[in-house]
Amino acid sequence: MAGRFAPRPTRTTVRGGDVSVPGGVPRQAAGPGRVRDWVPDGPLDLGLVLGPLRRGPGDPTFRAMPDGSVWRACRTPAGPGTLRVCAYGGGVRGQAWGPGAEWLLEQLPELLGAADDPSAFVPRHRLVAQARHRRPGLRLTRTGLVLESLIPSILEQKVTTDEAYRAWRLLVRKFGEPAPGPAPERMCVMPAPRTWALIPSWEWHRAGVDNKRASTILRAVRVAGRLEEAVRMEPGAARARLEVVPGIGPWTSAETVQRSLGAADEVTVGDLHLPRIVGWALAGDRDADDSVMLELLEPYAGQRHRAARLILLSGRVPGRRMPKMPRWDIGQL
Repeated sequence: MAGRFAPRPTRTTVRGGDVSVPGGVPRQAAGPGRVRDWVPDGPLDLGLVLGPLRRGPGDPTFRAMPDGSVWRACRTPAGPGTLRVCAYGGGVRGQAWGPGAEWLLEQLPELLGAADDPSAFVPRHRLVAQARHRRPGLRLTRTGLVLESLIPSILEQKVTTDEAYRAWRLLVRKFGEPAPGPAPERMCVMPAPRTWALIPSWEWHRAGVDNKRASTILRAVRVAGRLEEAVRMEPGAARARLEVVPGIGPWTSAETVQRSLGAADEVTVGDLHLPRIVGWALAGDRDADDSVMLELLEPYAGQRHRAARLILLSGRVPGRRMPKMPRWDIGQL
């Protein structure tokens, strides 16, 4: 029976960007749309590449379907658009709708890791080597969009992931717009910067977003154009541009450039769990902090983010020693 069934994703592997994308024959989506076929130059796993873009199982902007396709609803520089991606044979087919369709198809190769170079990564630990062997289709995505990664990252500051995912889901569904084309039911494009700026204070409260995080998002959308320019910068300069906005620190900027720029070396610091997971996986140290984590990842300089993702995907985590962080819904106050 060994090898007949895929391992069930754990909370850690899901956090590492593991989205289950069932196999099968891709069906043609209904309705006319622009189409682009692309052939990657190596193994490609859609679930692993696009998984970090999903903000929880109920994300209105992301959907993995039983037929093996992945749907994304985006707000591009050309306007809202919907993208359906499916793998077949040795290639990938992208189909897009809406004003942003042409932009989405133009960016399709980079979205699927064409700008990434997995061959530059050299494992230095047995666990990392095993994780890489089991996940040959891992590539780092580059969306070319800053706000769509920045805003949910701000929502994830200092709260549980469940609280952050709920806030993102409620706000996008209430203030976003329906995804163009024959998208799956209830898929939405995230609100435009001006719409974010006009959300009343009580709606932030109902979504469970405190004033500090809401204020950071409001400051960010006021300079949305300047922040989107970061996609044309080097990762270090892009992070510096983001961190000019009060409320955006190293954790948030790293989470953003990892997705928007496909930055292979931008490791997340200031995280509650990641240092302990890396410390336990590489050195058996369950009390590691950021300095210890960075020291352990030093052999992977230039590829530290990829190394951290492989460690997360390995599923090796220290046992829990304390209760889960309690969930607080300020919308009930």
